Amino acid sequence: MPDQDWIKTLADGRKVKFIYQELPEDGAFITAQLAGNEVVYSIVLAKAGNPLSREDVERRFKGELSKK
Repeated sequence: MPDQDWIKTLADGRKVKFIYQELPEDGAFITAQLAGNEVVYSIVLAKAGNPLSREDVERRFKGELSKK
């Protein structure tokens, strides 16, 4: 999956924008931002195991996004 962004609606109705960017040498930069929220969760993965699926990216933020 080359660089992508998408929006997902969580079970509680909140919308999250995800961004996935492949980096050199199997790295990846991924982010998740809640709609209307200035907080952005970002992770740099040195050995991502590219390509990552949307589910792989979303799973990385499961803990943060479960908080309200």
